[in-house]
Amino acid sequence: MLYKYMGRYAEAGPLYRRALAIITRRCGPEHPDVASIYHNLGGLEHARGRYARGEPFARRALAIRERALGPEHPDVAADAAALAALIDGQGRYDEAEALYRRALAVFERTLGPEHYELSFSLNNLAAIEHARGAYAEAEPLYLQALAIKQRALSEAHPDLAMTRNNLAVCYMAMGREAEARALFEQALPVLAAALDPAHPHLALCRENYAALGETP
Repeated sequence: MLYKYMGRYAEAGPLYRRALAIITRRCGPEHPDVASIYHNLGGLEHARGRYARGEPFARRALAIRERALGPEHPDVAADAAALAALIDGQGRYDEAEALYRRALAVFERTLGPEHYELSFSLNNLAAIEHARGAYAEAEPLYLQALAIKQRALSEAHPDLAMTRNNLAVCYMAMGREAEARALFEQALPVLAAALDPAHPHLALCRENYAALGETP
């Protein structure tokens, strides 16, 4: 998991697969811990931008965990949200939206409406609305995700910085360049301090900022 967050994907993959083989052998193929490794393998492919390749891992995780824990467990909701992200990446927005909303409903019932876990699905729902060109619908979802992350995380956390980047891109599309610039200028130093210089999140934020005619 550490290698994934550092962007060292080629090193992360073999370790996940080694863990999958050990846990499957020790616990059986239907154990929830096996689902966790499939979940992470899907997340790794998502991080690499290989969404179709990650989808079968996420579907396997969801199927195993739902059989073991039932449809209302928050871990099952997390699997649904992870699958949604991979489907979303393939442009199947309606299917992804249904899964995000399913996950949000479970999280709200089981964890409460302010829990950090909701922020991922809110951010991704906002991204879907953004992709559809519905910027006015995307903005409040980004703001809700940002508010949850501000309560849960330090200002130096890269996840908070990435949500600021996403909201900034939305503001760029809406022609609100001053607000976008302020968000990029908050996000970029955090990402530069927290991530490897070659990390794709840092590169993306720099590219987005440069689109405003600014030099990071």
